[in-house]
Amino acid sequence: MSARATVLDDLAAAAVRRAEKLKEHTSFDELYKRAIHFEKRDFAGALAAPGLAVISEIKRASPSAGFIREVDPAAWATGYEQEGAGCLSVLTEPDRFKGSLEDLDAARKASAIPVIRKDFTVDEVQVLEAATRADAVLLIAALFDAASLARYVSLATEVGLTPLVEIHDEEEAERALESGAKVIGVNNRDLRDFTVDLGTFEKLAPRFPEAILVAESGVTTPKDGRRLRNAGADAVLVGEAAMRDPSLVAKLSALP
Repeated sequence: MSARATVLDDLAAAAVRRAEKLKEHTSFDELYKRAIHFEKRDFAGALAAPGLAVISEIKRASPSAGFIREVDPAAWATGYEQEGAGCLSVLTEPDRFKGSLEDLDAARKASAIPVIRKDFTVDEVQVLEAATRADAVLLIAALFDAASLARYVSLATEVGLTPLVEIHDEEEAERALESGAKVIGVNNRDLRDFTVDLGTFEKLAPRFPEAILVAESGVTTPKDGRRLRNAGADAVLVGEAAMRDPSLVAKLSALP
């Protein structure tokens, strides 16, 4: 088993346990009704706006970086919006990323821009949960077979969410193509050894001429953003680098 599979397996197993707890005290049908009626902001539209859109991430920690910093989600959401972020990404995974649904709620309430719930979604009930408080949901292709990924993309769309399907390699790219997803995130981080290669985006982006493309991980300078924009990125997702230097968001947002 690869190190990447080990990291993802651990995170996915914990997500399964959280989903089971959610289902113990929440009616699927009631959650579906709430998901349908929760008014969404246009995440995909924000990414497709002229220029390079920036998805600024709120997170306290990660498996690759360890603890980054303590954060007030509302204050950071407001700050990121003022810096020119087009969207927010909020980690809700509690163990390795130290996030929560309360972080998501606070960030979205404090800002007017669309927000994606970033977590390790492994159950349909978690899609519905995201749709009661966010505008988009992360679906990691590595956690699904082709049929399941297509079903989750369909459910997310049905309840008004923008599904962002994240891929890492050619096999996952094919799965994403089959899913019908309109927004594709290419993660430049190799989770086997946590190395980052912006060439991953450059290699995979041509597979998706019709999709809205998000380059994830490894963006630390405006030069990185320009390189990815030239390779076809409509948006970049900036996490650790923005948490350490929020002014990076304004510099990236100013790129044509």
